[in-house]
Amino acid sequence: MPSGKIVTATAFAPAHITGFFQIHEDADLMKKGSTGCGVVLDRGVRTTVKAGGNIKDTLVFLNCREVPGDTIRSVVQKITADPARIDCISDIPVGCGFGASGAGALGTAYALNHALSLDLTASQLNDIAHMAEVSNRSGLGDVTGQAHGGILIRKTPGAPSIATVDSIPCSENDVYCVVLGELSTKSVISDPEMVQGINEAGKIAMKRLMQSPSADNFMLCSREFTIQSRLASEKVEEAIEAARTIDVVASQAMLGNTVFSMPPSSAASELEEILGDFGEVLKFRIRTGSIRIA
Repeated sequence: MPSGKIVTATAFAPAHITGFFQIHEDADLMKKGSTGCGVVLDRGVRTTVKAGGNIKDTLVFLNCREVPGDTIRSVVQKITADPARIDCISDIPVGCGFGASGAGALGTAYALNHALSLDLTASQLNDIAHMAEVSNRSGLGDVTGQAHGGILIRKTPGAPSIATVDSIPCSENDVYCVVLGELSTKSVISDPEMVQGINEAGKIAMKRLMQSPSADNFMLCSREFTIQSRLASEKVEEAIEAARTIDVVASQAMLGNTVFSMPPSSAASELEEILGDFGEVLKFRIRTGSIRIA
């Protein structure tokens, strides 16, 4: 990087909602992660990086406010010895099950690579983001989903370059969400009793999904996982049951106090009205593409 010159680049990474999962611990960060299934959305996090010039310390900003940004700092440290300013603009809720941390990590990796002309491959950048996520316990499998797009089945755990994945063919249909609060990923995946319940329910959900790998069955398996894992709050359960009254399957976004659904177009308006009783309804589309340099 030329001395005294500020270099900059921007990258976008999409949101990812996990429907169900199993946790797989491993001392090797490349092998640590989760299996399960989730859906990638068309909105996410736009990350701009600046390095060089008079930038002396690494600073991380989220929606114009300085934050600790531990996961993003880990990405920077893995890519360069130089400090950088990271500005993330998120148009998805943070801490609510949309994979914002993974999106920020990926955006930082791709933008830094472009700004500093490091010539790292997409596979290398994806793995760096994954290792930053799992080392900070801010996520387990979002990066793999975000790196691919669509409705992705993570059949084996680990970084994107080594995880065995498959996908459910789908159109870029609408996804409806209502956010009912935040839920700390770290607090859940650090609780042995919760982890046991998650893994038991996740194993059953994966088996059922693979018997009929469709978008509809993904939603059914996700709803059953939500119930069996006992992760849902009372409000989440109420929203899921409200959707059931019009024969629409809704489930919890993992890990967050958010309810999501991919209803048929014939039921979309009625579902939006029902979920509106619980809060602002957010509407997304399934994103079948992946990360891009802005």
